[in-house]
Amino acid sequence: DGVARRGEFHTPHGVIQSPFFMNVGTSAAIKGGISSLDLKDLKCQVELCNTYHLHVRPGNDIIYKMGGLHKFMNWDRPILTDSGGFQVFSLAKLRKIKEEGVYFNSHVDGRRIFMGPEESMRIQSHLASTIAMAFDECIENPSPYDYVKKSVDRTTRWLQRCIDEMARLNSLPETINRQQMLFAINQGGTYDDIRAEHMKTIANMNVDGVAIGGLAEPTDVMYRIIETVIPHAPTDKPRYLMGVGTPSNIIEAVYRGVDMFDCVMPSRNARHATVFTWKGITHVTNQCFETDSLPIDPECDCPTCRNFSRAYIRHLFKSGEMLGGRLAVQHNLYFYNTLMEKIRAAIEEGTFEEFRNHYSPLLASKLV
Repeated sequence: DGVARRGEFHTPHGVIQSPFFMNVGTSAAIKGGISSLDLKDLKCQVELCNTYHLHVRPGNDIIYKMGGLHKFMNWDRPILTDSGGFQVFSLAKLRKIKEEGVYFNSHVDGRRIFMGPEESMRIQSHLASTIAMAFDECIENPSPYDYVKKSVDRTTRWLQRCIDEMARLNSLPETINRQQMLFAINQGGTYDDIRAEHMKTIANMNVDGVAIGGLAEPTDVMYRIIETVIPHAPTDKPRYLMGVGTPSNIIEAVYRGVDMFDCVMPSRNARHATVFTWKGITHVTNQCFETDSLPIDPECDCPTCRNFSRAYIRHLFKSGEMLGGRLAVQHNLYFYNTLMEKIRAAIEEGTFEEFRNHYSPLLASKLV
């Protein structure tokens, strides 16, 4: 419908209906007390786990001994693991980038760690995720043009090393998931020409999907970069916008041809009592909800809205009860996954532009 796409993504752990949102379980758990069993009730298709955090704690060797992430967390649907690159560049206080990879200090205990393309692939192979992300350099924005160009060239070389190492790992009899898939990551900062050339390059490499990384930017810049790179992305593989974002961001990115999303926003906001509704965003601890017997969203049929009132959830937050955060997280994750259902239905029906015009501004609006 326009360039918005409705598809099915076939993986070793099941078929994913796209466009889709991946619920973020950084350390093999959704923050807010949500289990893998809860996620099925919340219509989650894919969970995203974090390579760096799991490597540091409990250690990928331990997860391998437990039979991989799926068995470890009791989740039989697809899992995507990021490469660890973003955390290396955002959390590590001391780091040194070389052609072989990155030397850095753990943010937990300060110990010296090295991670390069091969190490990232080995860790993710031990985790046995459905989809592994290639190891890349996450460039700080803004960065000088020449540095960005050299960095992207190195990321491309790292990608080929990831491809080679994953092929080797998938050929080993002791590998848990020998059908593990690999996604490349498009980088290039805010430079349209570098972004476009890099997408052209990785689109022709032996990967199962492509991602657009490093776009935690003002929305106008983000949308411009998406429009720049999507024409050069493969048409027969999923396109993933990493770390984005609000419901309106997702609608706008689908409108521009993106298929996959992840973001900590729904769970993080919920733990601070900010919830998404079909009329806009609201804060459930507001005074006006003190004696309100309605659910968070009368249009929602999530487990929270079916069973609990705004007044009760407000009371839980005000009392410091962790149940308040859990109920709000349930609602927000269900909302996001339902949003994706509605997006898929609109594309199927050929009414996505009408859907976008109505919901993109509405879901970004703030209620009381």
